[in-house]
Formats: sequence, structure tokens, C-alpha cells
Amino acid sequence: MTKSRTTSIKRLYMPTDAEIRKGKIREKTGKWLFLMIVASLFELIMFLNCIITSDEQDRMGIGLLCGLYLIVQWIYFFVFSIIGKRRMELEIIGFLLSAVSITITASISPSKLLMQVATTVVGIIVFAVMIWFLESINRIVVMRLPVAAVALALLALTLVLAEYTNGAKNWLYFGGISVQPSELVKVAFVFVGAATLEKLQNTKSIWKYIIFALACVGMLFLMTDFGTALIFFATFLIIAFLRSGDIKTLFLICAAGLLGVVFILLYKPYVAARFSTYRHIWENINEGGMQQTRTIIYSLSGGFFGVGIGNGKLRHIFAAAEDLVFGVVCEEFGILLAFAIVLTYAFLLIYAIRQAKFARSSFYAIAGVAAAGLLVFQACLNVFGVNDLIPMTGVTLPFVSRGGSSMLCSWGLLAFIKAMDLRTYPNVMKELYHQKQNLIRSAENE
Repeated sequence: MTKSRTTSIKRLYMPTDAEIRKGKIREKTGKWLFLMIVASLFELIMFLNCIITSDEQDRMGIGLLCGLYLIVQWIYFFVFSIIGKRRMELEIIGFLLSAVSITITASISPSKLLMQVATTVVGIIVFAVMIWFLESINRIVVMRLPVAAVALALLALTLVLAEYTNGAKNWLYFGGISVQPSELVKVAFVFVGAATLEKLQNTKSIWKYIIFALACVGMLFLMTDFGTALIFFATFLIIAFLRSGDIKTLFLICAAGLLGVVFILLYKPYVAARFSTYRHIWENINEGGMQQTRTIIYSLSGGFFGVGIGNGKLRHIFAAAEDLVFGVVCEEFGILLAFAIVLTYAFLLIYAIRQAKFARSSFYAIAGVAAAGLLVFQACLNVFGVNDLIPMTGVTLPFVSRGGSSMLCSWGLLAFIKAMDLRTYPNVMKELYHQKQNLIRSAENE
């Protein structure tokens, strides 16, 4: 195990001779080309179904925007797989999930499709830029404090300037464009946490990140954005555990968090009122339980293969393409596809955990697993919430819910998972291999 001279983040992995001989540093593109073709055909079928069932005046616009999205995917594939010889499993997952979001947006809200496609394309660009940025540990160390400052400034600006929308202050408006800063801060939260906590046992490192985390969660509570606050808290626990492995410490943190929730419920009764319909949705079927009861009813009516794009009834309920999007997928696309989407989130977490032991530094291992854990936790809040298994928090389903800020956040988090795989950076892998050979030669000479 070696250490970088410019930072105390530890090296964890070096490629073996066998990996060099087997060509794992430079990926072959054949299998990824096949999977990309299959994914594109699936997306094309969804888009064509959406075009056929849409109003005549919307068909050309939907066709052009969906076609543009397919072109962007293939440009990315050509640049990074065929030329860059990079693995593509994570990108293909992102492309497919984003295509479901684009299809639902085109079907339910054609007027908002341009913005959804635009933010998805920007998200892919952000993903590519972050992959480049995360290659250098030096850049990561230098930028951790500026990123933390910008994140806190965004939340503070939202707290001061935002107006209440659906019970929470989490939107900023610039002309006709709305932005949800808390979604963007999720990426910063993972980045700062992984870069700051060199050793959780180090008191200075602990307090730096605890203060940052408390500031973020505290401002989210003041905005009454409790779903996002819960996501941040869960992510903090993941990062803390990855650095310490100390279950007792996590129990103490959870106990403190629980006391905080009890305090808020006692002294802020309007907060408790928001959860009053939990497990009582059928008693409030036309009031507080309207969204969840309709989601359950229409989801089951879709069966295994769905009633078809554009033929569902849940689409007429408020926030169908955002908070209730999982129900729309169940009803119109079928329970099988909905289950496949759930398995996709699980795959991301399993993939991240498996890659963590091969990550070249603690930063990549922590950031990748934390990002995957955040995506899975948020997906669980959405899926379980709309089905009344837990209180509904109003958080989005990553990649699938309509919303530009959410889409940018999803692609940003996916970049952390991608960056933890050393095969993403063939040049770095070769450099580490040569370092290993030099160490072996030095040892032999001694």
C-alpha cells in the first residue's frame, strides 16, 4: 500500500500482471456495441409507442427530441467506448432509465419534453466532465473546500429567497426556469464527505464534516424539505460507517437524529400533520390519501405488461410524472419493467460495493458506495412512500422522475460510481502498474 506525495488519501489497489496480459486495461467494444444496440432498440420501441399515442400536433416535436436523445447517446458511445475503449455498463443503465423518463414526460406533458431532454443531455455532459475531473486526486483535494462553500451558499440562498411550493421552500426561479438546489447539493455532499474524511477517528476531520452535514440538514429542515434531509442524513451515516466501521458510533448518531425528529414533531405540529395520513390513506381516499390510493389501484391494474403508454389513469393525478412516476411505470409499462428498474438500483449498489475493494484510494471507494447508497435509499423512499409502506416524503425516483435538477443529480452521482472502477482510467492503471514494477525491482536490488 503506497501513498500519494500530494495527499494523505491512501492507495488501495494496483493492477496485476494477469490483468495486463488479459487486456483488462483497454476494454474490447464488441459486447458493449451489442448491448448498446439492444438498449437503443428498446428505447426506439418506447419512443414510437409514445409518438403513436400522442396528439397529432405533438408528434413531430416528440419524434425530433427523442431522435436527438438517441443521437447524443451514440455520440457518447463512439467517443468513449469505440475510441476511449471504456466499459459502458453504467452509461447504458443511465441511458435506459433516462429514456423511460423522457417517454413518460412526452406522454404526460409534451410541453415540458424539451426541457427534460435538454437537462438529460446536460446531465450526460456533466457525467463525462466529472469522470475527467475525478481522475486526479490532486484536483479533488484542492476543490473540496470550494465545493463545500458553494453547496452551503446554494442552500442558504434557497432558504432566503425561495417561496413555499407544496409545503417546502426548495425551488429557485430564474425567468421561466426552476432549479432545485438541494438536488445539486447531493453531489457536493458526497464529494465533500469522501474527500474530507481521511480518517474518521481524526477529531479535526470528524468535526469538519459533521459541521458541514449539520448545516446542510439543518437548512433543509428549515425549508421543511424533510425527504431530502433524511437522504442527506442517511448518506452521512454511510460515509461515516465506511471510514470507521464502528456500529456503536452510528447508533449514537442515529439516536441523536431520532431525538431531533421527536423534538421537531413536538414543537412543530404542522410537521406531524404532514404524516397524519400514513397507514390511514383508505380513510382519506379523496383527501390526504388520494395520491397513494390511486397509485396502488392503478399500479395493480397494469398487470405484468401494462395497459400501454398513454392509456393509464394515474397520469391524471397531480405529480404523476414526478412523485408518482413508479406507479405510472407499473400501470402503463407493466410490473415486470417496474421490478426491473428496482433491480437496477440494487445492481448499482452491489456493483459499487464490489468495486470498492479495487478502488485506487479511499476517496473513490467512499464516494462510489455513498453515491450508490444515496440512489438506492432515495429510490426506496419513493417506491415505498407511494405505496404507503412508509410515510410519503415527496422525493423523486432517480433518473425516472421528471425534473431537470433531479436528472442532473442522478448523472452526477453515477459519475462517482464510474470513477471508482480503475478500468475507467487506463492511463492511471498503467501508471500504477509501472509503480508496482519499480517497487519490485527496488526490493530485488536491495
